[in-house]
Amino acid sequence: MRRIRTNTMTAGALALAGVAAMCVALAPAATASAQACVVSSITTGGYEAQGTIRTKASSSCGDLNLTYSYNSTSRTYDHYAGRYKKSSGWVTGSKRYVQAYDGSHSVSDSTYWLVTDIAAGTQFSVSSLLDGGDSVQITH
Repeated sequence: MRRIRTNTMTAGALALAGVAAMCVALAPAATASAQACVVSSITTGGYEAQGTIRTKASSSCGDLNLTYSYNSTSRTYDHYAGRYKKSSGWVTGSKRYVQAYDGSHSVSDSTYWLVTDIAAGTQFSVSSLLDGGDSVQITH
């Protein structure tokens, strides 16, 4: 009886070790496909113009989220719009211009989602309604 119990425990331990090894082997492939959001710093362009141009990352974030803004003039706010390049040229996102005070903005606050459902590899930028040259960060 003791020998059967030992063999059963050994077989069970080997099976568990095999499953664990397989999970470890599969983990890197699963992790590689789901990247965290990327943060890009941009100097804004003027009304309906591009500032610094960036490329949408292949990440779990499908939007252009305004997560920081600083108006370089004496105002403490500006209105920002996401712009992206299509085959026909540069367009402003359907949300148009969103007012944002200087400081950080939550990535979870849909108020600051400048463009939604933008495809990875798409070029984008941000424009300012009142003046260009502001500093913003876009989480994408």
